[in-house]
Amino acid sequence: MGTGKTKSGCGSTIVLCLAAFALVLGTGTYVALTADAPAVKAAPASKSARDDSAAEKLGWRLGLQAYTLRSMSFFEAVDKAAALGLKYVEMYPGQRMSKENPTVLMNDSMSAELQEQVRKKLQEAGVKVVCYGVTGIGGKEQDARKVFDFAKKMGIETIVTETPPSDLLDKLCEEYGINIALHNHPATWRPDAVLAACKGHTKRAGACADTGHWMRAGIEPGETLKKLEGRIISLHFKDLNEFGNPKARDVPWGTGKGDPKAWLTELHRQGFKGVFSIEYESGSGQELLDNIAKCVEFFDKTAAELGAEKKDK
Repeated sequence: MGTGKTKSGCGSTIVLCLAAFALVLGTGTYVALTADAPAVKAAPASKSARDDSAAEKLGWRLGLQAYTLRSMSFFEAVDKAAALGLKYVEMYPGQRMSKENPTVLMNDSMSAELQEQVRKKLQEAGVKVVCYGVTGIGGKEQDARKVFDFAKKMGIETIVTETPPSDLLDKLCEEYGINIALHNHPATWRPDAVLAACKGHTKRAGACADTGHWMRAGIEPGETLKKLEGRIISLHFKDLNEFGNPKARDVPWGTGKGDPKAWLTELHRQGFKGVFSIEYESGSGQELLDNIAKCVEFFDKTAAELGAEKKDK
C-alpha cells in the first residue's frame, strides 16, 4: 500500500491516490485497486490446484463416494468434490438431487429430464460419475436392463452391487460394456465368496473392495487384495482408528490402524487400473472435508512415489 501526490490539470489541488492490493480468492492473483480503477469483484472459489498426473499415469482415478456427503444434496457433493480437485464421483441411490429438487432422489428411476439436469451439472463442474451403488439389480431382464440403461446414459462404468453374477448379468455387462462389482459389508461378500461367485463369469464381474469394512470384520486388507488379484474392479478405500471393531471410525489415510500405503503398493504390483472412491461412514462439517483433503494428499503423494520407483527400475 502506498500514497502519492499529483497535480490536477485544473489547478494545484493535491489529489491523494490510494492504491490497495486485494487478493482475488482462488486465483493467487493480486489486483491493484486505485481511485481511477473500477472495482474488481472477487472471483468465485476455483478448483484445488491438485496434481494427479502421477496417479493417472498409473491408471488410477481417485473419486468421492457421494455417500460421504450424504447430509448434502448430490449437486452440492459434486461441487465439494470439484473444489477438492476430484474429477470423479460415485453416485449412491437415495441422495437428494439438489436444493432446488429436495424431494427428488438419485436413482435409476429418474426421468429423462432429470437425468439431463444431472448430466448438465456434472459437465459444468468438470466431474464424471464413474460408479453407481450400492444398488440391487433385478433378476428379471427388464428390471436389470433398467439399471444398465441408466448407467449407460449417465456414462457410468461400474455398477456397485450385492447382486451376484449370473448368465443374464454376463450378457448385459458385455452388451453395455459396463462392470458389476460386488461390494462387501462387514457381514457380506467375504473374499472367498466373491471369488466363488465370479468363477466362470465375465471378467467384467468382480469386487468393489471396501478396505474399511474388511477392517471392521477383522479381515486384513493387504492379504485380501492379493487373494482377489484379477477380480478387483473398484475400491471403497478407507483407513480406520481400530481393527476388528464394527464401530470403528474412518480417519485420514495413513493415520489409522491400516496400512494404505502397503495396499496401494500391492495394487501397483498387480497392475491394477481403476477407480478408488474415498468413503467416510462417519464425520461431518468442515472436519470431514479437511479429512477428505488429507486422503487426497496421501493418495497423490503415494502415487508419485510409486511412479518414481517404477522409473528407477
